[in-house]
Amino acid sequence: MEWTVFKLIAWTKTYFTKYGVDSPRLTAEILLGFSLGIRRLDLYLQHDRPLENHELTAFKALIKRRKNHEPVAYITGEKGFFESSFMVKPGVLIPRPDTETLVTTALDLLVREPGKSSTVLELGTGSGAIVVSLAKASPKNRFFAGDISGKALDIARQNACREGGAKIDFFQGSWFDTLQNRPFLDMIVSNPPYIPTSDIRYLAPEIKDHEPMTALDGGNDGLGCIRDIIACACNYLVPGGHLLLEMGFDQRPKITAAARECTAYDSIAFIKDLAGHDRVAHLKKKID
Repeated sequence: MEWTVFKLIAWTKTYFTKYGVDSPRLTAEILLGFSLGIRRLDLYLQHDRPLENHELTAFKALIKRRKNHEPVAYITGEKGFFESSFMVKPGVLIPRPDTETLVTTALDLLVREPGKSSTVLELGTGSGAIVVSLAKASPKNRFFAGDISGKALDIARQNACREGGAKIDFFQGSWFDTLQNRPFLDMIVSNPPYIPTSDIRYLAPEIKDHEPMTALDGGNDGLGCIRDIIACACNYLVPGGHLLLEMGFDQRPKITAAARECTAYDSIAFIKDLAGHDRVAHLKKKID
């Protein structure tokens, strides 16, 4: 049998469906396009093109990886986010569309003062998708980004270089540990771990078996890291500074309680994602 592009996509879709792979046809197209080094559109322009044996062998290896629920982004090494495509590898969290709400919220706040240059910190930067997107869209501001993982920082730095050399100062450390304890930041953004430990086992195998647990597990109720950040961030924010945290859709009551327990903030608001779920908590430090 001669394996053309069209026949191979159809067969792979059926195979992925059998093994419970999400979006089987789309996944087949993405992996075949990646394997052949062509765009998805070109697959249909070349639908009757027969594949050579070495091309079939290479594609078969990708099929096997995806059948074992390895995320597509780790296989291709790329993930689209906001207005860019970012390099991702095992060991860093794969950027998700929901997190774009964090970026758009931060940018909305930054553009409200067009003549001002703000100092912005991202905690737990991972691939750097958030801070690089912010720096690319609002280059007049100064950006810092930290992560406890040296591997993640290497990838984040590479992504910054790929996106026009966005000016970001990266540093290694756990949350605020390596920073001077003084108020110098206008904004802190973070997508911290916020999944309760007991819920991890219910996640899709693509997530629980492949993505870094340190970026997912938020402790008993999912809010361990969020509470720590809320309690400490006020020491680094200038009066009127903003703290933006990605959150789980059902965590609003407990985050509200944590914000009220820390008397340094004068307001808390919640921003919904495109699905209508609470996705970002916005705390504002009191103005003395």
